[in-house]
Amino acid sequence: MGKGWRKAALPDLRLPMARNLLALGSINRGSLSMKRIFLASAAIAVALSTLPVHAAEKLVVSTWGGSWKDLLEKTVAKKFKEQTGADVEFITGGTIDRLNKAKLAKGNPESDITFTTSHVGWLYANDGLYEQLDMSKIPNAKSLVEQAKISPYHIGSWAYVYSIGYRPDMVPAGITFESWNDLWNPALKGKISAPDFDASHLVVVSAMLSGGDAASWEKGNNKLKALKPNFKAYYANDAASQQLLQNGEAPVQVMLSMNAYHIASQGVPVKVAMPKEGAVLGIDTVAIMKGTKNADLAYKFVNLMLDPAVQTEVATIKKGSPVVTNTKLPDDVAKLPGVFTTPDQWNKEALIIDHKLRAEKTGEWRKWFTENVIN
Repeated sequence: MGKGWRKAALPDLRLPMARNLLALGSINRGSLSMKRIFLASAAIAVALSTLPVHAAEKLVVSTWGGSWKDLLEKTVAKKFKEQTGADVEFITGGTIDRLNKAKLAKGNPESDITFTTSHVGWLYANDGLYEQLDMSKIPNAKSLVEQAKISPYHIGSWAYVYSIGYRPDMVPAGITFESWNDLWNPALKGKISAPDFDASHLVVVSAMLSGGDAASWEKGNNKLKALKPNFKAYYANDAASQQLLQNGEAPVQVMLSMNAYHIASQGVPVKVAMPKEGAVLGIDTVAIMKGTKNADLAYKFVNLMLDPAVQTEVATIKKGSPVVTNTKLPDDVAKLPGVFTTPDQWNKEALIIDHKLRAEKTGEWRKWFTENVIN
């Protein structure tokens, strides 16, 4: 027979089964009836169908739920499946909830990959939960911006800013927030909201406006206390943040730029300010869990996260900044305040709080803010 008709040999465990079935009728080539051939073939087919089949490879990714999980699913996970054939399973939850679960599973992680914020990533790293990255296995990392090189254990996946989002139709004329100082304008009494779960943005900004920095944050304490009359509310999550701005209850907000652009896409008149002091940079990161049994697949996933096409898609969907230099964003996205596409923007417009220091101080800052401003 020609090559087109040649079949691969069956595994050894199947050959005796076939021989035994054929022997049922004491047959040979000259006397085998068509009926017996049919019955024997059917029996073989049934027997082979019961043999175990290997499941597809799977990579488990820990991330936030909702739109963040959807973002990964339709971008990097989709491309990963196309290139490797492996499935991606998501474990979702809040930032600190996932950290606590990872601590309990130390050495035998539930996930292979974890997405979290840059400073919380340091808490994972300090607790020995991350693998040290072998950058030779992440060739796309050669194009990483300097600001996204967070540690030997975790690197940036996308970026955004915490800045001032506001409703120009609901604030006094002439207030455009060219400076963070504008938040202290008495005309904004009872109009501002801010996150209650992370006070780092306002703590550090207040310190800077008072001649200090993140390390000398106490210098801004009195200034931040003076902002208290202007607060209307404090929010605990993205949904509450968006609702406060959408319904106008708090028309000025210290907020995630991506959330502001999401609201604007729904027809709400929202603007994102770029204060002259800069906007507080936020970088979400990706890392490989220590103890993963799928290291090769994990490295392929991280490398794909930094693929220029994936980065462009993520930035376009979320209206954030790519963390690699070799992307080209649509003009309508690239022009948005807080979206950085050039080294000059990264260097001049990003107000960076040292990620490791922020990890160490976040709890202390939140406690101080709760006791002295919220209460």
